[in-house]
Amino acid sequence: MPFPARFKHCPNCGAAVDYRIPADDNRERAVCPSCHSIHYQNPLNVVGTLPVWEADGRVLLCRRAIEPRHGLWTLPAGFMELGETTAEGALRETQEEAGADVEMGPLYTVLNVVRVGQIHLFYRARLRSPEFNPGPESLEARLFAEADIPWEELAFKTTRETLRCFFEDRARGGSYALREIDVA
Repeated sequence: MPFPARFKHCPNCGAAVDYRIPADDNRERAVCPSCHSIHYQNPLNVVGTLPVWEADGRVLLCRRAIEPRHGLWTLPAGFMELGETTAEGALRETQEEAGADVEMGPLYTVLNVVRVGQIHLFYRARLRSPEFNPGPESLEARLFAEADIPWEELAFKTTRETLRCFFEDRARGGSYALREIDVA
């Protein structure tokens, strides 16, 4: 069974769906034999930031208060909502999870997580203050110097890859090019 879970019933009328390749398509889709709707399943977008306190170069991480990966550290991020841009979603997630005041920077990493049907997009961000007020999805929010990053306690590979890229780019003089990474 391909990821994500397959439709069983039509979201429009409730009839059991059939899986077949519709005319003028090249992939199997959920097709309703009753109302003839074709249902597409597409990747989910996860959006977030890589917030940096420029005074000393520390980065902001949040310790998760929810599953998956409760108690582990991550960059502030979450699922993009309808009606917002990727940057708006990243800013919202940063405010919700860390209670951080940031100035949004450019898109920095695009991470394809095909096995779970997700695309993660992280923006560089400049912290305006080192004060945080984490929301209910975070146990705490804290600044970390590169040497103090809890690498073995990071919740997600996409966080690890984004941090790795950032520290490599910073060590090379601060040329932060957009990165696209496939995460297994």
